[in-house]
Amino acid sequence: MLNISLAQMAVKQGEVKVNLEKAASCVAEAARRGSRLICFPEMWTTGFGFEQNIQVCTKQDATIEAVAKLAKEHKIWISGSMLNHNGEGRPTNSHMLFSDQGELVARYDKVHLFSFMSEDRFVAPGDHLQSVDAPWGKMGLSVCYDIRFCEIFRSYALMGANMVLSPMAFPYPRLEHWQVLVRARAIENQMFMIGTNQVGGENFDSVGFGEVTYFGHSCIIDPWGKTIIEAGDSEEVLLTVDINVDLSNQIRNKMHVLQDRRTDLYQLN
Repeated sequence: MLNISLAQMAVKQGEVKVNLEKAASCVAEAARRGSRLICFPEMWTTGFGFEQNIQVCTKQDATIEAVAKLAKEHKIWISGSMLNHNGEGRPTNSHMLFSDQGELVARYDKVHLFSFMSEDRFVAPGDHLQSVDAPWGKMGLSVCYDIRFCEIFRSYALMGANMVLSPMAFPYPRLEHWQVLVRARAIENQMFMIGTNQVGGENFDSVGFGEVTYFGHSCIIDPWGKTIIEAGDSEEVLLTVDINVDLSNQIRNKMHVLQDRRTDLYQLN
């Protein structure tokens, strides 16, 4: 069993200190509840101030160190998407995973950038997928918009992953899309989907969208498509639940979806 917490939170754009202080309370509470892993939303330390993020992306070492310190202090794994850079000074939207020893054990730079809201104009894309052998099993890392690209999740399933962690910043009016997509990714790959979304609003005037409102509904969907836990649409909340990670292999051993694929017929390129 894995005790896991999801920190559904409203992110203050550009206010790293405020966001870290809020997160520290969530981490402490998750540890008190016995969680081994806590998941935060997409861009949870800075938000999406695209032009501002270009200026500050190379100064994120202190923020990353602060999150690592939280993980070590409370002996808990921490997952979430954060502002980082690609080594050449360009911002990246990076899913960072810290171990309970405070080590950065994995980094996945978002490969599908949300061109609909101009993320691709300001953020450098990643160029590889990232799976992790955690103490409780193999996990895949994704970020938000990736949920619309089933190939990523099938790739992780074929790598042997039994869950995917997905930090999100999904706004209205696409709640129905999110609810269908996260369940579909779980069912078709017989894996747990862990999606942690923001609530509250954020201003996107710089790219012509004005104020957007995130709809929450952070959730865990099991490999059979059952909702294990789900938050509401507006409240900041820390969800905590035990999941039976072995359920993924149990279902795969009974219903051989991955083995029954007809790869001789698919045209994917």
